Amino acid sequence: MFLPSRSALLRRCLGLLLLAGLAGLARAADPAPRWNILFVFADDWGRYAGAYAGLDGRATPNDVVQTPHIDRIAREGVLFRNAFVNSPSCTPCRSSLFSGRYFFNTGRGAILRGAVWDETIPVYPLMLRDSGYHIGKSYKVWGPGTPADAPFGGQQYAYQQAGGDPNNFSERVTERMEKGASLAAARDAVLAQVRGNFDAFLAARKTGQPWHYYFGPTTTHRTWIKGSGKKLWGIEPDHLKGKMPAFLPDVPEIREDVADYLGEVQALDAYIGVLRAQLEAAGELDRTLIVLSGDHGMPGVPSGKCNLYDNGTAVSLAVRVPGGKGGRIVDDFVCLPDLAPTFMAVAGLTPPAGLYGRSLLPLLRSDRSGQVEADRTWVITGRERHVEDAREGYLPYPMRALRTKDFVYIRNFAADRMPMGDTKTAWTATPQVLESNTRIGLADMDASPTKAWVIAHRADPKWAWVYNLSFGLRPGEELYDVRKDPDMIKNLAADPAYAAKKTELADRLMRELKGAGDPRVTGDGQTFERPPFTGPLDEAPAGGKKAKQQKKAE
Repeated sequence: MFLPSRSALLRRCLGLLLLAGLAGLARAADPAPRWNILFVFADDWGRYAGAYAGLDGRATPNDVVQTPHIDRIAREGVLFRNAFVNSPSCTPCRSSLFSGRYFFNTGRGAILRGAVWDETIPVYPLMLRDSGYHIGKSYKVWGPGTPADAPFGGQQYAYQQAGGDPNNFSERVTERMEKGASLAAARDAVLAQVRGNFDAFLAARKTGQPWHYYFGPTTTHRTWIKGSGKKLWGIEPDHLKGKMPAFLPDVPEIREDVADYLGEVQALDAYIGVLRAQLEAAGELDRTLIVLSGDHGMPGVPSGKCNLYDNGTAVSLAVRVPGGKGGRIVDDFVCLPDLAPTFMAVAGLTPPAGLYGRSLLPLLRSDRSGQVEADRTWVITGRERHVEDAREGYLPYPMRALRTKDFVYIRNFAADRMPMGDTKTAWTATPQVLESNTRIGLADMDASPTKAWVIAHRADPKWAWVYNLSFGLRPGEELYDVRKDPDMIKNLAADPAYAAKKTELADRLMRELKGAGDPRVTGDGQTFERPPFTGPLDEAPAGGKKAKQQKKAE
């Protein structure tokens, strides 16, 4: 056996010490930035902003929506082309977001109705607090679930005394206008509440203390006032003609519904403008990391919220980095659980064990566009129980998906169940009821004019396929080639030409899920089929404030 000489060992040790010293110098020269963090996280805001117009080479609703403040953040920072949620359902998405874990690793946080937070799971806001950050939140954090807003410390860090009207822009503005206010005055009254809550938060911090402010408006969550997109924002529904995705019938009723949704996106944009202006006025802009995103796709439409197609899982993500290079469009596949370790890294914290998310800080500090980190080429998404209690036994609709650059592979574990729930009385309900009452049937799609239209045209030979796409039984496997079919209409899982690709993606998905300890594919795979994940739940009383708050939360 060859043994190195003493001089060789000494040289090696000296070399290692030198490398360690250089590494230490590098760390000393590049400490955790401890920036302030402004995080705007909007309910049901999918990938809709002017900054995304034209990025996929075709006409979309992003050609119509006007979001100058969001676009400015993107222009001065980083716009992520491929940002996805881990689960396209409110509570599980947020469980994953705050913990940095897969949604299925958050206990009862993995479901919406019946969710209970496990307070032994570390979450980034409380870790920031414990590291010396001043933290605060306005509006929705985590819910519906118990304890309310647990991942942010409940309501002890709430700054919303100025008012909650920003959660319902079109409703509150319309109410004021009906009492005689002008549109400008009604709008300014709502924006003043955004300003007042943020001012109160900033005033409560200690001098020089870094802070994290979470702003979670629900205005892009249904309901909103029909026709408000045009009336309050001047969005002409017919301007969407020819720009609708294939799963949305390009008809007047649905164009108006989408225009109204885009109006709420423009309200969100106005809120962001107020927050940015307050940052500038306080002299904090250049010390603040600004992150803008949402918890899943558009509600109350086919292929949207609660689905693992892009219209359900793809979200906006724009980040302004202090001192960072602007004008960057990044192609890396990122998932919202990546934000928890990112915020931890900003604060100089070591992430706890069990995280799925990976810090985005290297991407944010890069000066490159396109693919920055070579291995960020896929994400996993999934869902279990959302709103629907369709069958006796209250069973979920379990799904998992692997999204890559070119393909989406979806595994439906209970293909004999209805994906959006049973019809109940949906087929016999009036359009007005279908527009306002989610629980009337097919409840995993929110009540909406679009839902009412699709159900009303279920027997129309021209449109029956949209109803089946939205509410019909699905096969155990789905495969979409997004290069040829970006709206994910044609399922190729049974196509022999794609058999090898399907097998490859299916094997990869199951391997990742088993490695992550997904209860759906480990043990007997029945964890989510048993109490406390299933079973009858207490309902909020019909009508009244509690019921209305529950409906908005879902």
